[in-house]
Amino acid sequence: MFIGPHELPNRLFVAPMAGVTDRPFRQLCKQLGAGYAVSEMVTSRKDLWNSLKTSRRANHEGETAPIAVQIAGTDAAMMAEAAAYNIDRGAQIIDINMGCPAKKVCNKWAGSALMQDEPLALEIVQAVVAACAPHNVPVTLKMRTGWSQENKNAVRIARAAEAAGVAMLTVHGRTREQGYKGQAEYDTIAAVKAAVKVPVVANGDITSPEKAQAVLAYTGADAIMIGRAAQGRPWIFGDIAHYLATGQHRAAPMTQQVKQWLLDHLDDHYSLYGEFAGVRTARKHIGWAVRALPGGEDFRAHMNTLETCASQVQAVADFFDALSVEHDRLPLVDTTMDDDEAAQDAREAACTAN
Repeated sequence: MFIGPHELPNRLFVAPMAGVTDRPFRQLCKQLGAGYAVSEMVTSRKDLWNSLKTSRRANHEGETAPIAVQIAGTDAAMMAEAAAYNIDRGAQIIDINMGCPAKKVCNKWAGSALMQDEPLALEIVQAVVAACAPHNVPVTLKMRTGWSQENKNAVRIARAAEAAGVAMLTVHGRTREQGYKGQAEYDTIAAVKAAVKVPVVANGDITSPEKAQAVLAYTGADAIMIGRAAQGRPWIFGDIAHYLATGQHRAAPMTQQVKQWLLDHLDDHYSLYGEFAGVRTARKHIGWAVRALPGGEDFRAHMNTLETCASQVQAVADFFDALSVEHDRLPLVDTTMDDDEAAQDAREAACTAN
């Protein structure tokens, strides 16, 4: 599969998630089987480009190609300038955010709110494509099925975006109105795939190898994109690749191997964020890794009391060492994603483009 001139190793993608898909997490997912990963969204507001948050999001040191950066905003000229800014800093693919449902973003008419203003959405696409063309940098677009159940306009926007020069389209199978609640639907994704010639990526509620295979077959999509199901389980990409190739599930990873993956991820994470911020932002990754494991909930509570990188690393190592005494391989756990109010609020808080 290609995005513009870039050939990808497979069709299993990591979804851009604010507060999650930083460079260390993207690298980990690629190491464990993902063929492509997109950065957290970077604001088009020039006054925020020098902020610590944006500088970390624009950090691609040591990242494997192709480097894809998602940009968010509401002004066509500013979005074009943001595209050029990120290309200067190493971006090889620019992705336009028209999918984030967070109130912080939509209240400013960015993210999925742009789907309510099709002329503006198209103006932004055209401006970004024009800014990227001289650099031979392809532009992709991530969107939802529409604004609401009554206003599903993904097919119309997809056709206009393709005509404007977009190289790939990703569709999350929910409306903005749904947020992350309810079930993703795939009929609209299938309709988008039937309507355009550029590659189409299916996103939403893909949590297992069987679901990945079913969504690919039902929609005819060229690839799938996985977000929340990769949190704490980044080897899901390798699991899916194995299942698609063989029709069989591979064995769960060795518990000691999972420990090493997590420790290596933490080392990379701390190198980007430093001690103070690194300890705090690592807690969610550790929490996802141990959720539903024996003793995991107590361990998550204990993790929130630790204040240094060294103490976190030691606690993680001790937890998995103890777990491996009873379980050579990681125990099978219920990976059903709960979507309680606290989880929704956490995503709303993270989903900010500055």
